[in-house]
Amino acid sequence: MKMLRQVQQMQDRMTKLQQELESEIVEASAGGGAVTVVATGTQKLVSVRIDPDAASDPEMLQDLVVAAVNEAMEKSKEMASAKMQSVATGLGLPPGLV
Repeated sequence: MKMLRQVQQMQDRMTKLQQELESEIVEASAGGGAVTVVATGTQKLVSVRIDPDAASDPEMLQDLVVAAVNEAMEKSKEMASAKMQSVATGLGLPPGLV
């Protein structure tokens, strides 16, 4: 019975965490701020800002966009992982289980 209660608590906390991550944002940039990307904690892209001066070189711009998006996604994953780990720790679960 105690284990069932713990599972229910974990499900409740994970649902709450997922909702929190949808509203949390991370920001990453490339090219000294020429491209800035904003994403949510659930790895959804929110916006891309491009300095007009960066548009003069399309190939470089493409590389900067890819770099900024990849960095934002990595930051988002790290944030989500840290928050999930705190949920697991709060329930007394071993690290890495969630």
